[in-house]
Amino acid sequence: VGIIHAINKLHNDVPGLNLAVSLHAPAQDIRCQIMPAARAFPLEKLMDSLQEYQRKSLQKILIEYIMLDGVNDEEQHAHLLGKLLETFEVVVNLIPFNSIGTLSQFKSTSEQKVSNFQKILRGTYNIRTTVRKQMGEDISGACGQLVVNLPDKSLGNANPLTDIEDLVI
Repeated sequence: VGIIHAINKLHNDVPGLNLAVSLHAPAQDIRCQIMPAARAFPLEKLMDSLQEYQRKSLQKILIEYIMLDGVNDEEQHAHLLGKLLETFEVVVNLIPFNSIGTLSQFKSTSEQKVSNFQKILRGTYNIRTTVRKQMGEDISGACGQLVVNLPDKSLGNANPLTDIEDLVI
């Protein structure tokens, strides 16, 4: 998400540590749609913080970017992301979204769109990119798919699936 105060403190407390930031969108409104927690961390302030971190650390920053069909995967998004990052030394990790059935409003981006997005970042903006290899999707064990069965006494013997991030023990 980019917890700004933690990024500001990181280089002083742990010099040499590699930084990865879950950016996921080139505009604040889209980030908030994908990650509601982003409301607390405005994109402009996050980018200022990353610029300062990079100036002090002289290290590349890993930018995580999940590809969501029709949300943040269009050519215009690639160009916005390229412009946002063109002054940084970064590696952008494009992450194809792993479907979680009816539990999510989001859908996977096609391989062609991921490839086009990568070509724009590399070709137009000279930004190094990788595409995360998808593994385990067939057994719902890929990144973002891990779920647990929890008994819900209000539903009798039914065991609804719950996202692991929502699990409170």
